[in-house]
Amino acid sequence: MIPQALFGLGYQELIIILVIIVVLFGGAKLAGLGKASGKAIREFKEELSGSPSSDQDAAASPKPDTPDQ
Repeated sequence: MIPQALFGLGYQELIIILVIIVVLFGGAKLAGLGKASGKAIREFKEELSGSPSSDQDAAASPKPDTPDQ
């Protein structure tokens, strides 16, 4: 018996679906989507744990502006 992958789809069907997605969206767009989703997941986990990253610390506390007088 051949094991099934996701939702009863075989590996051949999944490969065909992935090829169609790459053709429709292009490799660069998929890479950007992966990067954006990874960043969103990372930020979500940080919000749940309550510990901001060093990048967010730097962005959250901007340097004070001194007026030219």
